[in-house]
Amino acid sequence: MDTTEPVIVIKDLCKAFGSNVVLDHFNLNLYRGENLVVLGKSGSGKSVLIKCIIGLLRPDSGEIFVFGQNVPELSYAELDQMRARVGFLFQSNALYDSMTVRENLEFPLRRHWLHVEQKEVENLVAEVLESVGLAHTIDMMPAELSGGMRKRIALARTLILKPAIILYDEPTTGLDPITGMEIIDLIRDIQQQYKTSSLVISHDMKLVKRAAGRIVMLIDGKCHAQGAYSELKNSGDPKVRAFFD
Repeated sequence: MDTTEPVIVIKDLCKAFGSNVVLDHFNLNLYRGENLVVLGKSGSGKSVLIKCIIGLLRPDSGEIFVFGQNVPELSYAELDQMRARVGFLFQSNALYDSMTVRENLEFPLRRHWLHVEQKEVENLVAEVLESVGLAHTIDMMPAELSGGMRKRIALARTLILKPAIILYDEPTTGLDPITGMEIIDLIRDIQQQYKTSSLVISHDMKLVKRAAGRIVMLIDGKCHAQGAYSELKNSGDPKVRAFFD
């Protein structure tokens, strides 16, 4: 991991909904090539954070730099180009039910400004399906897939644009323990294979222990603590220890 080169820098990020303060001068750096997990309870603001990073929500104040660009200041066209370099794995998977696996994977290539020859499209589809171990599903419909398979296909669709950063929104939610562990291992394998910088939001302690290179704890809207799993587990701070007990 190159700790001298952050690909995401968040400074004093604030976001409230009415009187409910969700992010309160939150700070975070994601460094090139690392797996960073933002750990927090349900409703702590993790999903709000990730939506601010990709410009789906506008913060009340603060700065969000992605590849050196301040996201809240980007035009729609600039935001679109930035998003092509940042993969986003939705909690719901967000696959198109009316499209085959092949068509779902081709869609990001069609949607963005990329001009890719059909042969290259076919090669990219085959490559990402192989990466997630589901080459045989290429002509299947999402309804024919299990929950874990749909999650893998959603990850394959994220990979097809070769993103430098991947954001994971609660990637193991709704999965049985065995399938959840498979997805955790896949996240780690993908980061190693593609050298991506990964930001994972989760409250799944199995994921945190197995996949996190570094952990940032989102408590009361702030970056309350950060460090490796072993460091935080042995913390004397009761708010931190509550996650590990």
